[in-house]
Amino acid sequence: MRAEAWTDIVQANASSYGGIVVGIDPYLPDVPAAFESEGGRLDWLPRYLDFVLDRTIGRVGFVKFQSAYFEAYGLAGLNALSLAMKRARSAGMGVILDAKRGDIGSTAAAYGRAYLTPGTAGGSGDFEADCLTVNPMMGPDTLEPFLDCVRRYGKGLFILCRTSNPGAGWLQDRMTGNRFISDRLADLIATVGKDCNQGARLNPVGAVIGATVPQEGKRLRSLLPNAIILAPGLGPQGGDVTALNALRGSHPGDLLVPVSRGLLRVDDRSIALDEYEQLIKERLELFKAVIAAPSKLSATG
Repeated sequence: MRAEAWTDIVQANASSYGGIVVGIDPYLPDVPAAFESEGGRLDWLPRYLDFVLDRTIGRVGFVKFQSAYFEAYGLAGLNALSLAMKRARSAGMGVILDAKRGDIGSTAAAYGRAYLTPGTAGGSGDFEADCLTVNPMMGPDTLEPFLDCVRRYGKGLFILCRTSNPGAGWLQDRMTGNRFISDRLADLIATVGKDCNQGARLNPVGAVIGATVPQEGKRLRSLLPNAIILAPGLGPQGGDVTALNALRGSHPGDLLVPVSRGLLRVDDRSIALDEYEQLIKERLELFKAVIAAPSKLSATG
């Protein structure tokens, strides 16, 4: 298994394929019925994952697996997740595990061993990702075990800063003292990231900032000039063209945009697999163009 640093993966893959991230959130009602087998068994899941990876490896540089969707299918889901992560990493994709972990130090260290520690260094290797989403709400000390993995193993983090969900402003846009909470989170991300930078143009400690909040995004990008920003919200969540522009920095690869439902979900489950393949191809090209040239965002509907 490769040992490249996250920032090297980002720079290389963003240069070759752009900033789109394929978001894989497997949910049976959203996928073609052709993947189902008799008896309702879960063998549709690995076949579906292989289908998606077959059509994105070599076309997209990044993939984001949403851990909860796999956990919901129990052991079969976790086994499928492990196999898909290993395949994507072996193919050269930058693998982001969207697990949003965060807890007291000893528990955070266990999460670090689970997701960010290579097998050669004591991890299981079953769910090793290149980058992990984490929740900082319990304080800076809970980030330290994850940051240790960044320093030791060249991994990446995306720390929640200003998320794309409708209720995010209830806390993240509140003032504490004379600062927004999201600003304080950006300051924290910048501070903890300095110790992990190691002279690279991009910082391996990045931020999750939704592509739905242009005003907030512009302000937060100014606080995080060297951070890689993961910007969810494009597509069904109504990602804003102005927000994408605001979040774009000055370094190649500093803006990664995940698209999941807008790329892979179907409304008509009776669609044939060859038609589904063509649909993914068309959507992929459209979203790649949107992310490269945000003025085309309205074309996604």
